[in-house]
Parts: sequence; C-alpha cells; structure tokens
Amino acid sequence: FSLLQERLRCVLGLLLLLHSTDSFYVPGVAPINFHRNDPVEIKAVKLTSSRTQLPYEYYSLPFCQPSKITYKAENLGEVLRGDRIVNTPFQVSMNVEKKCEVLCNFPNKPVTLTVEQSKLIAERIREDYYVHLIADNLPVATRLEFYSNREEEEKKKEKDVQFEHGYRLGFMDGNKFYLHNHLSFILYYHREDVEESQEHTYRVVRFEVIPQSIKLEDLKADEKSMCTLPEATGSAPQEIDPTKENQLLFTYSVHWEESDIKWASRWDTYLTMSDVQIHWFSIINSVVVVFFLSGILSMIIIRTLRKDIANYNKEDDIEDTMEESGWKLVHGDVFRPPQYPMILSSLLGSGIQLFCMILIVIFVAMLGMLSPSSRGALMTTACFLFMFMGVFGGFFAGRLYRTLKGHRWKKGAFCTATLYPGVVFGICFVLNCFIWGKHSSGAVPFPTMVALLCMWFGISLPLVYLGYYFGFRKQPYDNPVRTNQIPRQIPEQRWYMNKFVGILMAGILPFGAMFIELFFIFSAIWENQFYYLFGFLFLVFIILVVSCSQISIVMVYFQLCAEDYRWWWRTFLVSGGSAFYVLIYAVFYFVNKLDIVEFIPSLLYFGYTALMVLSFWLLTGTIGFYAAYMFVRKIYAAVKID
Repeated sequence: FSLLQERLRCVLGLLLLLHSTDSFYVPGVAPINFHRNDPVEIKAVKLTSSRTQLPYEYYSLPFCQPSKITYKAENLGEVLRGDRIVNTPFQVSMNVEKKCEVLCNFPNKPVTLTVEQSKLIAERIREDYYVHLIADNLPVATRLEFYSNREEEEKKKEKDVQFEHGYRLGFMDGNKFYLHNHLSFILYYHREDVEESQEHTYRVVRFEVIPQSIKLEDLKADEKSMCTLPEATGSAPQEIDPTKENQLLFTYSVHWEESDIKWASRWDTYLTMSDVQIHWFSIINSVVVVFFLSGILSMIIIRTLRKDIANYNKEDDIEDTMEESGWKLVHGDVFRPPQYPMILSSLLGSGIQLFCMILIVIFVAMLGMLSPSSRGALMTTACFLFMFMGVFGGFFAGRLYRTLKGHRWKKGAFCTATLYPGVVFGICFVLNCFIWGKHSSGAVPFPTMVALLCMWFGISLPLVYLGYYFGFRKQPYDNPVRTNQIPRQIPEQRWYMNKFVGILMAGILPFGAMFIELFFIFSAIWENQFYYLFGFLFLVFIILVVSCSQISIVMVYFQLCAEDYRWWWRTFLVSGGSAFYVLIYAVFYFVNKLDIVEFIPSLLYFGYTALMVLSFWLLTGTIGFYAAYMFVRKIYAAVKID
C-alpha cells in the first residue's frame, strides 16, 4: 500500500511539474531568454551555391578565425546535408550597439591574402556562393527591396520586401571581383512580459545582414579595433585581384531593433522567402481535377464490371456462355506465377518500406514536429524510419513470395534487404567519391558511412529477415480460382496494349496531381529554399495513392479483357509510369531553372535525380500492384466458374 502511495505521489509531482512549464515545445527548439549584455553567439553553417551544388565549410575560405575553433556535434541529417556548424569571432551582445569593429585584432596590420587564397575567393565569387550564418538557431537573411508593378502613385509609397537565404560572398563587375568584407548585422528582439521587479528578458526573432564591400583605405581603424565607415557615396569597393596578394580588413557592425514578432512565429519570414506566390489555386485545381477524373473512372469501371459479372453469371442462356470472351476466359491462368517471383516480391517489399516511411514522415512533419528550425531532423527521421520499416517490407515480400510458389525464403529475404538499398548505396558512394575529390563539406565522412552501413546490416537486415520469416509462414493470399496445368495461348495484342504505351498513358494522371508540389520540392533541394507545405504534401500524397490505384485497375482490366494474363510485372511497371514524367520534368528543370554548367554538379544533379525517380517508381509501382491484385481477386471471386 505504501508503494502505491509513493507512486501516486510521483505521478502528482510530475503532473505539477508539467503544469508549471509555460507551454509545450518540440524537443531541441525551446526559446532562449537573454538579458541585456548577454552574449549572442553567431555561428557559421556553410557556403552554398545553386550553380555548383557543392557546399563548403566556412573556414575553407580565409575568413577571420577565433582563437579556438569548435564544431557543433551534428545529427545524421545535418552531416548528410553538408552542414558543418562552427563558432566565429563575431562578438555580439544582447541589445548592445556596435558602430564598426575590426574582426581580426590587428587594425594597423590588415589581413593579407596570398595569391592562392585570392584565386580561391575570386573563384567562389564567380560561382555565386552564399555564406550562411546563424544566431540563436536563426539563419541570416538578406533583405531585398524592389518596387512591384503597381500604379505609379503607389510605387512611391510601397516597396515589396523579400528575403534571400544567407548573404552573397561578393559580386562581379565586368571581369573584376569584389568581396563583401563589412557585415552590418541587424538583429530584432522581442521583449518578454515580466513582473515589475524582474529584469527584462529578450528573445531573438530575426537576423538580417547588409553585406558591403569597402576598400582598405576607406576604413579608418584605430588602436582599439574600432573603425569608421566612409560615406556611402564616396567609398570604393574592396577588389580581390586573383593574380597578386591582396590586403583588406574584415569588419562588422551590430544594430538591434525591437520587434512585435513573437518567438513562436519568428520563422515565418524565412518560410515566405520564395519569389513564387504559392499557387493555392493551382493546387486546389489539381485536387479538383483528380477527384473529378477519379469519380468518372470509378463509375465507369463499377458499371462495366457489374454488367460483365451479371452476363457471366446468367446460367439460362447456355449458348452465350459457350462463346465467352473477355476477362472470364483467362480465369485458369490469371494467377499463374510470373517469371522471377523473388525479384518481384523483393522490389514490392522495398516499395512497402518506402510507402510506410514516406507516409509517417509526411504525417509527422504535417503536425509540425520536423520544422526547419530543427536542422536535419527530416533526413534523420527518414533514414531511421526506412530501417525500422524493414519489418513490414519483409512481411509483405515474404507473404507474396509464398503465394507465388517460391521456396527459398532466406535468399528472398536477403534479396529484399539488399536489392534497393544496395543500388542507392552504390550510386551515393560513387557520387560521394566525386564530392570528396572537390573537398566539399557535402561529402559524407567515412565514419558516417560506416555508421550507415552498420544501421543497414545491424537494424534493417535483421528486421527484414524477421518480417520475411513471419510473412512466409503465414497463409498465402487466397486466390479464388484454380490455375490450369497448361498455359493458355495469348492472342496477338493491339499496338496500344504495348508496355511503353501503357507507361505513357498511366503516368499522366498521377503526375498531374503532384506536378505543382514537385516544383516546390525541387526548389527546396536544388535552390536552398525551405520546404514547409507538408499539409498540402500529405493531401497530394493521398491523391497520388488514389490515382495510382485507379489507373492501375483500369490498365489491368483492359489487359485481361484482351486475354493477356501476364499482368504481375506489367502492372508494377505501368503503375510507376509517372516516374518517367518526373524524369522528364527533372531534365526540364535542369535546363530552364538551374544555372549549372560544370560536369560534377551536373553529375550530382542527375545522380540524385535517378535515385528519386527509382524510389518514386518503386513507390507508385507498389501502390498500383497491390490495388490491381485486390481488384483481380475481387472480380474472379464474383463470377461463377465451373
């Protein structure tokens, strides 16, 4: 009894403790309260360029370094993205202004860049690199102001403001290179409500920068590392000549402003960065069109099937049944196992694994648990979920393999666990070798690669075997009709029953449903934008599942009506037809939207695109296959067969 009392006391204590905390925050992103003069640490994340797609760490360029460089411990997602978060020598204190200060502590002795360093900086400026810094986990943004195409009178009043992720390393004018060596930080704080006796606390809610290029001679620095900025009109920019040594000063200023933005909505600025007005209309349009088409397809298929089944089940008219045609004729062959059943079941197992992972990731992200503020969380979650979903992939693959009269379950399980992940790992390893050659921070370090291999063979493989074992032992799927001993002759097929024509026809509807969303996903991956439309993505995913299933059912119905019973592989291939359109769209995006000219960035783009297309094909093929299989079992169970 005393033990029970003790436990009750513990539970009550916990509840009180939970009640006393202000509100619920996702782990790792609780707000930090600063008092006046508290240090606000500014860290560097990486340098990126959408022209080269190769991230570099901050100190790959000769920036000013602190006395001791410390790298932040990173999660798996951050490492895979190429983030290398490191401390910087910027000294920023809460609500303390700084007019102009020299960064490296020698005002009389400017930084001298060697010819090699100058060449490197000039090359990075030519490649259009951006520098990414963070303060209190908020990424730095550059404000861009421009006049929209409004009426002339309104122009004077209103400017459109957009934010660019990071700040430009420098700029080119003709064939000359200029480096942004002075950074004007503008930090916004929100004053928290406190009781009268307490000291005010502040929270950082926005981090902006105005990068400037100022010539060494125009920056007047004194002994105390203070400097004075020249008038905006009379200053010349700091040129970097790649053929000789260059002397310059790195300087910065800090300005604080109070803001009404609450801490909870401080990310809103970054999430409305893209210059594309979100196509709400287009998204709703695609949703309506797909639902409309789906409704029509469902009605047609149901009416046709009812008619077919009623005709086949009429027993009085014996003469008609003698001259049967259509899908009832192939009832003795429709469940005949296909060629290579082990590979088919393995691919479908990987498809199930992908399906479960994507569904859970999108759902969790939709609830706001994988927001951009928790850097790398999305990628980490996806990797771990794929490993753990191996048990479902194995179970479905094992059961299907048993249904297809397979016997070597151990080999089948090994094939399921290694076929798709092996291809992904192989492509990534080859691409990684190229990135290593470029000394980019986007290269996955060797220990991380070993850790991923350990996860694959230590978590995923055993779970796939476990699932496969139980799936193989379970009763196979119950097929409603018996398979004949001798295979039936397949009549000659019309041109439109060709596999490739089927792939082209079947891919249009699912691709049309997700086409708009694809643009945002590509922008997030290749142009360093934030992706945050997870609610819409979830809706689009549901539509994708519905449209893939329906197209697959229609295609398999036409195929069986043409008395061709080899539907297993064909359904899997044809349902993944939208992946072909994704590939075409990726090529279009590469040519029209990206400014990539070099070989290695192009190789990276097409390498990762190939992985995306392969994964998408597996996903849509699996959805279509299972829909078609259920459909075929349903219709043959509904007709009377002697």
